[in-house]
Amino acid sequence: MLKVSRQPSGEPEIFYSLQGEGVTAGTPTVFLRLANCNLSCSWCDTKYTWDWQSYDYRREVMELSDDDVRERILAFECPHLVITGGEPLMQQRALGSIVSALASQGFFCEVETNGTLEPTLQMTKAIAQWNVSPKLTNSANEASRREVPHALRAFRDLDNAYFKFVVAEPADVDEVCQLIERHNLPSCRVLLMPEGTTSRAVLERGRWVAQACADRGFRFTTRHHILLWGDQRGR
Repeated sequence: MLKVSRQPSGEPEIFYSLQGEGVTAGTPTVFLRLANCNLSCSWCDTKYTWDWQSYDYRREVMELSDDDVRERILAFECPHLVITGGEPLMQQRALGSIVSALASQGFFCEVETNGTLEPTLQMTKAIAQWNVSPKLTNSANEASRREVPHALRAFRDLDNAYFKFVVAEPADVDEVCQLIERHNLPSCRVLLMPEGTTSRAVLERGRWVAQACADRGFRFTTRHHILLWGDQRGR
C-alpha cells in the first residue's frame, strides 16, 4: 500500500499536467504525489504532505493498493510519470513493483527526491530520470539532515541523475558551488531554480538566477506551473 496525498476533492493526488521544472519541463506528464517527508523545508509549497502540526494527516493522506495506483496512472494514457511528494524514496520499497511494471510497459518514470536516501537497485533499474534536489541552508533544515554524503554519491554515480538546487539569494549560488566541490557532482547536470510560489517572485529571482547559470556554466530552470497557474494543487 502507498501513502498518497489526498486532494481537497477527496481524490488521490494523481493528476495530468505539464512537467513544470527541470530537464523535461513542458512535457505532458502524469503526477503521483506521495505523502510524508524526512525534511521540513521552510519554503516548501507542499507542506500538506508532511507538516502534521498544521495539517490533519487523516484528511490529507490516503492509502492505495499497487493495482489502484497503476490503474489511475494508466487511465490518463500518457506514458510519462513524475513521482513527487513529500519524499518518494521513503516509500521506495512499495514503489518498486509499480515503477517496474510501468517501465516494462514503456513508461518514462521520473522521481523528485531531496537526495538524502539512497535508491534501491530495483528503483535504479526502473527509473529513467532522477531529479535530485539537495537542500541548502535557506531550507532551514539542519546540515546533518539535508546533506547525506553516501546518498549524494549514489546519485552522482547515476548518469540519469540531475541536481536541481532551489536558490533564494545570490549567496545560495556560492553554497551550491561548495556542495558541488565537496561531493564532486557533475556541473553539466546541475540546474539552478528560483524559489517562489508566485509568478512575481519566480520572475524576479529568475533574472539573476539565469545570469548566475550563464556565469557558472549551470543549467537554468524556472517553475512553469507557477507562472501559468500560480500555487495550485493538482497543476
